[in-house]
Amino acid sequence: MQSEAFSELFPLFSAGNPETLDWLLSVADEHEYPPNRAVLLEDAWGNAVYFIVSGWVKVRRLSGDDAVTLAILGRGDLFGEMAILDESPRSTDVIAMSAVKLLSVSAQRFIQTLFKDAQLHHRMLQLMVRRLRQTNLRFQMRNRPPAVKLANTLVNLAENYGDKLEKGTQIYNIDFKDLADVTDIGVEETRKIMEKLGGKGWIEIDESANAMYLTNLKQLTHLAGHMG
Repeated sequence: MQSEAFSELFPLFSAGNPETLDWLLSVADEHEYPPNRAVLLEDAWGNAVYFIVSGWVKVRRLSGDDAVTLAILGRGDLFGEMAILDESPRSTDVIAMSAVKLLSVSAQRFIQTLFKDAQLHHRMLQLMVRRLRQTNLRFQMRNRPPAVKLANTLVNLAENYGDKLEKGTQIYNIDFKDLADVTDIGVEETRKIMEKLGGKGWIEIDESANAMYLTNLKQLTHLAGHMG
């Protein structure tokens, strides 16, 4: 991947020096994973930073035989960046939801990149602040009605990772259990709300293509309120 394409796909690096980006890409490794394959195991956090070139992944918290989805990430996002600064053990893993293409950069190389370019260092701090705000937003949404919380989840996924098509904004057809986990509501609640949204014509699911279309993003955003 060329540095121009990389900085376009990952806006975090748009302010980076082209020479620095060329060096970063020269030390990056490419990975491809099929659906349902583990991308990052719980004992591997802190070893590298991963960039999602295409596809969708979920970050899960593990507790015995149970797993709770904490986040859903798509093209143009990255993960593992916080763990390189935190050596505490992790009880989370990352699973490919769809076919996924990734670039990985070792922790040592990534830290070297930040030291090479002050702009990238500043952008990384901005990313940390954004992650913190997302956590605070999730806390603020805690007591909202389930439909509002689910609409907020869908709108955020659309805004961060969706493809705007004539039919609507396309995202991955996320399993109800995963949607329920990241929204912090019940699975049956999620199922009923999604059926209502489909009945209203606000969403449309194409199971054969593993796609969900948000066909009325304006109404979903209105339902989500001003929290999105």
